[in-house]
Amino acid sequence: MAMSRAAAAVGRHRCGPRLPAARSMASWFGHVEPAAKDPILGVTEAFLADPSPDKVNVGVGAYRDDDGKPVVLECVREAERRIAGSTNMEYLPMGGSVKMIEESLKLAYGEDSEFIKDKRIAAVQALSGTGACRLFADFQKRFLPDSQIYIPTPTWSNHHNIWRDAQVPQRTFAYYHPESRGLDFAGLMDDIKNAPEGSFFLLHACAHNPTGVDPSEEQWREISQQFKVKNHFPFFDMAYQGFASGDPERDAKAIRIFLEDGHQIGCAQSYAKNMGLYGQRAGCLSILCDDEIQAVDVKSQLQQIARPMYSNPPLHGALIVSTILGDPALKSLWLKEVKGMADRIIGMRKALKESLEKLGSPLSWEHITNQIGMFCYSGMTPEQVDRLTNEFHIYMTRNGRISMAGVTTGNVAYLANAIHEVTKPN
Repeated sequence: MAMSRAAAAVGRHRCGPRLPAARSMASWFGHVEPAAKDPILGVTEAFLADPSPDKVNVGVGAYRDDDGKPVVLECVREAERRIAGSTNMEYLPMGGSVKMIEESLKLAYGEDSEFIKDKRIAAVQALSGTGACRLFADFQKRFLPDSQIYIPTPTWSNHHNIWRDAQVPQRTFAYYHPESRGLDFAGLMDDIKNAPEGSFFLLHACAHNPTGVDPSEEQWREISQQFKVKNHFPFFDMAYQGFASGDPERDAKAIRIFLEDGHQIGCAQSYAKNMGLYGQRAGCLSILCDDEIQAVDVKSQLQQIARPMYSNPPLHGALIVSTILGDPALKSLWLKEVKGMADRIIGMRKALKESLEKLGSPLSWEHITNQIGMFCYSGMTPEQVDRLTNEFHIYMTRNGRISMAGVTTGNVAYLANAIHEVTKPN
């Protein structure tokens, strides 16, 4: 009997403490409430559930051809043909593909950048633009714990989530002017001037999401000068280089202006839109430092932050990017294709504006063609957007953001008519 009790005691010890009778395994997470639907991804879910044959999705932030179908660029197909069977599947270093990073820096900072030559840029491969922003936000929190980030009003909704989860306090600065449906330049400059010296600012390098409103080159120069006066740090989110105007050099102009003016900058790059690599999560984070020694130190810390997050970044997307940008013929094809995507969207802007004018809309729709990039900030109210969905089966975010990538020659007249119906005066 004694041995039996001892054996039982050992058995209890090996199995660990018994769970309290009041808590079953099912109740550990019984207090977890369902998360709020993502305002962007929720639109696609509703669209897919709608059985109407007339339904139109202009909410998704992904390029579509004129038949409304997803696109894989020919330069990407060719890169994949070259990659297939030519490499192993080993881990990349924590910092990612050296070749991809080299090509990304040339794209953002310029082919002949002195900063690249002087090795002053700390850069790592990131999980597209979102991952690049999150790495920077965590870096900011870790090494400048008393700092905050100024974010434009409005901005891509996930920006707020990223810096919130990194526990970086957020402030906002004026950006969009609802009445003109353009840039609130005076308000923007006032907020830059009034921010505490040495503040961090999140700037959209081009094709501002969701408004499609960008500062002019002269306005960017004024912004840069005011940043110098206040010693602010500019962090650029560049998700649309090449996709905005069709010219990657033109779309990097804001960054180049800040570099010319002697700023240290941070930059998040993404290849989701401009190469159509949405599911590959290919991006780059770079930070311009004082010198090569500081750049080595900063990169080592970025890698340390990445290590417990995802250890190292994915291989395939990095190979596609480096293959395209590293080969003159493929890069030339990419430049042609990205211009083709940008030109189609510009053409759809013109078609939508002209269709609304032909319908006799008394409203001004000049902002449709004045704005740039994937999105048009239409100015429609949430109630008008709800009518578009309920009466016409047209899906978009309730802030009135239209993804111009979802507008085609086949649906532009239907979309214009529906917009006219919900916006015309009673």
